[in-house]
Amino acid sequence: MATILRGCSLAPRRPLSTSTLHAAVGRSRSQISAVTPVRFVDTKTCWLSFVEKHSKLRALSSAATTHPIPSDQLGFVPIQAPGDLPIANADNLKVSILWSPQNWSRFHHIWLRDHCRCSSCFHPVTKQRLVNTFEIPPDIKPDHVQASEDGLEVVWPAATTGHHSSFYPWSWLREHTYDPPRVNSPSAKILWGAKIVQAPPAISYTEAMEDSEQGLHKWLMNIDRFGFCFISGVPATTEATEGLSERIGLIRETQYGKFWEFTADLSKGDTAYTTMALGAHTDNTYFVRSFMLSNEITYDLQTDPCGLQLFHLLSHTEGSGGATLLVDGFYVASILKELHPELHAILSHVPIPAHAAGEPTALYRPSPPSGYPTLRHDGLTGELAQVRWNNDDRSVMSHIDPSMVEDWYNAIRTWHKLLTSPDSEYWVQLTPGTVLSLDNHRVLHGRSSFTGKRRVCGAYIGVDEYRSRLAVLQEKFDPRLRLHALDNPTGGNKRSIWSSAF
Repeated sequence: MATILRGCSLAPRRPLSTSTLHAAVGRSRSQISAVTPVRFVDTKTCWLSFVEKHSKLRALSSAATTHPIPSDQLGFVPIQAPGDLPIANADNLKVSILWSPQNWSRFHHIWLRDHCRCSSCFHPVTKQRLVNTFEIPPDIKPDHVQASEDGLEVVWPAATTGHHSSFYPWSWLREHTYDPPRVNSPSAKILWGAKIVQAPPAISYTEAMEDSEQGLHKWLMNIDRFGFCFISGVPATTEATEGLSERIGLIRETQYGKFWEFTADLSKGDTAYTTMALGAHTDNTYFVRSFMLSNEITYDLQTDPCGLQLFHLLSHTEGSGGATLLVDGFYVASILKELHPELHAILSHVPIPAHAAGEPTALYRPSPPSGYPTLRHDGLTGELAQVRWNNDDRSVMSHIDPSMVEDWYNAIRTWHKLLTSPDSEYWVQLTPGTVLSLDNHRVLHGRSSFTGKRRVCGAYIGVDEYRSRLAVLQEKFDPRLRLHALDNPTGGNKRSIWSSAF
């Protein structure tokens, strides 16, 4: 779970189905009944009893553990390893691994065979699967299973060219255990409100541009944790700002251009090109890509408003105002969930259409036209993944369920109240030389009205480019993600085949 600077900790919530949502709204407007989770049968007790029973019969010597166990003895024969190594046991369906008396995992035979990473099954350079998943027999069982010091060794039955051997490091198996289901790791994100003004995340331009990339790593980690980061000491030129943007990745071209510079001249059909105040909002809510099918409805789960934005105020002459507003959408969503769970559920389910229609040569709308919910969650963990809110770009709500109209307006009214609360708003006056970078999928931005002439430049960067750059830097600077000791890489790609990323 994310850290909230105000000290409030909230547990993740499983997304509600449409039927549950309607039932909740139809009941109390202030409380939703608890949903009883599905319970799974715990086989750990049986497995531990088995290990305890057989360990009392005889202690296997270290020599005994070096001999593979034939398939006709698999079933319930434990394969022990010397010292503190895990204990492995295979049956007709799965291999069970006992890490400690209270910690165990099970892996289906077909899953293990499909995830073999020998050079015949997984390309060591391209890091792509070579094994033909669809030729693996659905009832495949290993001929031999053996626990070694470094990992699990498995010999599979002959297909067309003899036996096939697979090896799985213990650390890799621990990382990818799925039975029992994995416990989600606490989120590293830090949620914040107005008090972030006391110590906002920032780095220097010199750090960001240094060849070692340590400063770049610090910059992107700040964005990952806080949703934004300032860069100070940047030359007040478009060239320097563009070069800074390209340190992260390719600049994304939109209807506003690639790297853009603007003043309040309405040269583009958008209120950003005026002197008007702008409330906290997400940019590009009308952009979309990627298709996915849920249990109940079909919609585009992976949406694509631009991932990162960079702003640089180059000059402001003959006037005043224009303070920048930042609001942590994840923080506000956590407050809404705590105080009004039924309204949080509405904003997580009701799609909102959007448009960009200010240019006569362009008309952007999402696909499908009904749009997307304000809050998008990870379908597996329930963690909040994206905030998508721009009331100015909202289109006609013609796809809303008639029974939800009043409740939806109540939900967005409450959402707006929390967004504009003094506890949520962080105001800062940008000056030439300081670049603001923010996560457009999390932090909403706005500004106060201003007088005079302002020159602002900046860029959009796709979320995929940003996350890819961060992942590569994490591999570079996190010892846990570097080359695995068991690897013997070939070619130019030294990334471990046992990387936890794939």
